[in-house]
Amino acid sequence: MRRSLLTACSLGILALAQASAAEETLATTPSADDQATAVEAVIVTGEKTSRSLQQTVSSVAVATAARIERENLRTFYDVVARTANMSETYGKSGFTIRGVSNMNVSGGGTGGLATVYVDGAALPLEATFGGPLELWDIGQVEVLRGPQSTLQGRNSLAGAVIITSANPTFTPSFRASVGLASGDERTVGIAGGGPIIADQLALRVAVQKKDSDGFVYNPIVKQDIEAVDNLYVRGKLLYTPTALPGLKVLATYAHNKRESGYQFTYSRVDRPDSYDHRVDLSDTPSRTSAKADIFTVDGSYKLSDALTLNAIASWNKVKTGATIDFDFSPVASSFGTRDQATETISEELRLNYEGERLRGLVGLYHAKRDAQDFSVSRTNVPFPRATLVNVLTSTLLAGTPSPTPAQQAAAAAQASGFANLYIAALPVIPVDYSGDQPSTIETSAIFADASFALTDKLSLLGGFRYDHEENTSSTRQTAVFAGTYPSAAGFGPYAPYVTQVNGFVAGMITQANSSAPEGTRKFNAFLPKAGLKYEWTPDINTSLTAQRGYRSGGSTVNQARSSVAAYDPEYTWNYEASLRTAWLDGTLTVNANAFYADWEDQQVIVNLGLNAYDYEVKNAGKSHLYGFELEVAQQLTTQLSWYASLGHTKTRFDAFTITAGDDNRNLSGSEFPYAPRWTVALGGDYRWSDGWLAHLDGSYKSRSFSAAGIDQAQDSVVKGRLLFNGRFGYERAHWGAYVYGKNLLNATYSQYTRTDIPVAMLGEPRVIGLTLETRW
Repeated sequence: MRRSLLTACSLGILALAQASAAEETLATTPSADDQATAVEAVIVTGEKTSRSLQQTVSSVAVATAARIERENLRTFYDVVARTANMSETYGKSGFTIRGVSNMNVSGGGTGGLATVYVDGAALPLEATFGGPLELWDIGQVEVLRGPQSTLQGRNSLAGAVIITSANPTFTPSFRASVGLASGDERTVGIAGGGPIIADQLALRVAVQKKDSDGFVYNPIVKQDIEAVDNLYVRGKLLYTPTALPGLKVLATYAHNKRESGYQFTYSRVDRPDSYDHRVDLSDTPSRTSAKADIFTVDGSYKLSDALTLNAIASWNKVKTGATIDFDFSPVASSFGTRDQATETISEELRLNYEGERLRGLVGLYHAKRDAQDFSVSRTNVPFPRATLVNVLTSTLLAGTPSPTPAQQAAAAAQASGFANLYIAALPVIPVDYSGDQPSTIETSAIFADASFALTDKLSLLGGFRYDHEENTSSTRQTAVFAGTYPSAAGFGPYAPYVTQVNGFVAGMITQANSSAPEGTRKFNAFLPKAGLKYEWTPDINTSLTAQRGYRSGGSTVNQARSSVAAYDPEYTWNYEASLRTAWLDGTLTVNANAFYADWEDQQVIVNLGLNAYDYEVKNAGKSHLYGFELEVAQQLTTQLSWYASLGHTKTRFDAFTITAGDDNRNLSGSEFPYAPRWTVALGGDYRWSDGWLAHLDGSYKSRSFSAAGIDQAQDSVVKGRLLFNGRFGYERAHWGAYVYGKNLLNATYSQYTRTDIPVAMLGEPRVIGLTLETRW
């Protein structure tokens, strides 16, 4: 099927090329004004000002609209795959920046560590899977690596992602695209707009519909469980009134509705040819529905040549609903649903100053996020054998004031023998669980960032943020035993203990069947930043900076005990050096950043030993990480360009102890999950003067681990992988036809493999597609 699709794509392009051979040579032949071969100028806006990439000291990877089109970057996760020191986590459900997950690195904490912003709106964590992350008609994607806490505040300890859609213009434009690809993918997109009132009001609208069957089939329910149905609609207004020169207002509304497989989609690995023929055997398909609505108003007004007042207000609501089969089998033994709704409102007022020696900004920020999280499940809790043995041993020795070692050993042996019989009758504890966990987070902050030129070459860098947060949460949950207790018959001499242990099980369930009252915690953080920058020449500059990263504390729900456990903030100190250079009259840029970070009071998840659900978040971790990014881009001629990047990150837990009953494990020395030490990317483009074009790129990620622990090299390895992608096409003035391929060599790899059940989250196989576009 893939071979026939590739053949059809190639024939289609050749036919279109021959049919238009009589057209005059058009925009593919550069005009005299376009003959310069300087590397594409990139303006970074994610630091709340407009600054060229070569003058930005933070480590920023930028995918411009031209690069998105050139490399056929279709979703945000295509950017992740080709960016130095970035990686996916658990498939396309999250990402790491410099080895730090956007969610967490050790299971602890409820706030994110890296935030995705879409047109100025900060999206909640659940949007990293089902949110508006398609790159149709997107103007730019910026990945800011390293702590952004000074400017972005909470949930940006690892970095931030800034996605900005294409802006309206006062020149009419239109584009449309249709595409077919492997996995029975069908995509249709249109975008366009222009002036409503000349030079004052302009509109741009973009719509994309995407459907696919995916690659995982379920013969039990006869469904493609990875199937996607995604609709994205966006409208954007630009207002620049002539009656008020210097005022610019952008208003954006976006809606994304997605039906897809569950964010963790597994397939069986115990079948022949399991990579090419992916199968799921669950009796209920695991699916997710997600809906996101975003509204932002972004205004700026030039008070003078040096002063600009900026204000941005945003509202977004993300709702997700998931149906999950926990046991991956045709038997309905463990399953559930989860519904989440998060509403975020934020306002920011900022004053930017651009003087001869002083450049900077000062701002005020306020945000409120209301979240609802409701789940219902049938859960099979593994029987806590160690806890049972301890309880029985204590019972057996209750009448012995000072038991001898022999008596203790005899009691433990008797308790262990009974535990074996009882657990054979009740290996898991089936529980019908429902939980409701509402929360509200309200944040206020004042922040500043500036550079001051001490001399013509040396500048002082500085900034700070004072952040105040109020975090309110509660839990209401019920737990009901959903099985049959073992009968005393058949237990022989152990029969007297059966009733007691049945009561022990019922007591554990009763303990989880209660509520914790609403509570509010307050956090204050001062986050400074300082550095120096030196301009060696107009084309070479270096800098050194130090800044504090931050994630606020909060509360976590202990399901086993139905309690809310508080934990404190965590902090990093990040030390960074940067190099920015341009060579050969600007046709070659070589940029680099090196970093070292210390992480203290790290929020880690700790099991208290009652059962598998008896866990809480504690500030029990300490770690460090270091590495670098090197990025090169060159425009060799007007027709040929290439780029390369190299990233290195070394992560290490310095202190990390997990307690599970009598099992105490010190994870010190292990690496962060999904933190490949090496990432490499290389790509090139060539455009022929007669309209043909070609792009080829490759990316490599070294092995990493899917879990933390001193034994991670034995049971949680994500093997290294080398992926190649390509795009080949033909363009005329107002249309183009392209064949593209992803994972061209069909590399096989798993993002996560279960050790208890023969299932895995497999990487995307080779994809071949055809795209036809028109533009005016």
